[in-house]
Amino acid sequence: MNKDPFIHTTDQELLDRYYSDRNNDWLGILLERYTLLLLGVCMKYLRNEEEAKDSVQQVFVKIITELPRYKVVYFKSWIYTVARNYCLMKLRDRHEKAPAGMMDTMIASYDEESPEKIHLEKDHLLDLMTESLEELGKEQKLCVTLFYLEKRSYQEIADTTKFTMMQVKSHIQNGKRNLKLLLEKKRKQ
Repeated sequence: MNKDPFIHTTDQELLDRYYSDRNNDWLGILLERYTLLLLGVCMKYLRNEEEAKDSVQQVFVKIITELPRYKVVYFKSWIYTVARNYCLMKLRDRHEKAPAGMMDTMIASYDEESPEKIHLEKDHLLDLMTESLEELGKEQKLCVTLFYLEKRSYQEIADTTKFTMMQVKSHIQNGKRNLKLLLEKKRKQ
């Protein structure tokens, strides 16, 4: 059951509305759609859940301040790039390296591929993530959505769903793992 009244409105339509009237509500709808993706990107690089959650909030601020300066065409790809670059800067500031092989893969893909192909691949990956979320079990999908997309606490989720605190934590942890496995499986197809 999706509460989004703009479910049939494309990202591009929301972006066009934002650019026409600069109403941040349109941007809020877009960011809400991609909260889980941004969290996944931040987790991939930072490997710390709390730091990843904080980073998503910082990426939101960066997007809100930078979007008016640019005419973004591929929103999903653009926010992915903003999040990735933010995480790489955090790692650099801490004098850490990106996880093994990640930097080489990114450099190789940028050297060999056109920007259009990169955007298409990123869009495809985001679509796969959305599909994978839909394939999670009912309880896992519910808890993951409430926790990452609606920013609810464990206690709020337990109160809403009537799951125990341990069940909530388990559904979130297993849901994250299963989401990653589903995504990896889809990427290999």
